[in-house]
Amino acid sequence: MATTFDRPKRVEKPWGHELWWAQTDRYVGKLLHVKAGSQLSLQYHVKKDETIHLWSGEMILVLQDGDRLVDHRMQPGDSFHVKPGTVHRMRAVSDCDVLEVSTPEVDDVVRVQDDYGRTG
Repeated sequence: MATTFDRPKRVEKPWGHELWWAQTDRYVGKLLHVKAGSQLSLQYHVKKDETIHLWSGEMILVLQDGDRLVDHRMQPGDSFHVKPGTVHRMRAVSDCDVLEVSTPEVDDVVRVQDDYGRTG
């Protein structure tokens, strides 16, 4: 019996790219490559529940704490659970590879601020 393997779907982003290596009706798995000096939207999710794991590089995870934003430096091997409603942003200090596993609501993004003029 021959075995076939899926190839990840590559999605170009202004800050780098995503490789979608798993997408089912129950979960999604991505590898995010974030270029040094770039950052994702300041955003939150209504339903989407995700966990990020910094595989390589150095990154700042920005999290809202009350009425202020707090920078948290992440090193390779660090993970963080981003619960629905958590305002957050990833900022690459160096080129970063981030593993993200989430629930399947991939379009559930509420952007608070975006360097690239994206809305939603």
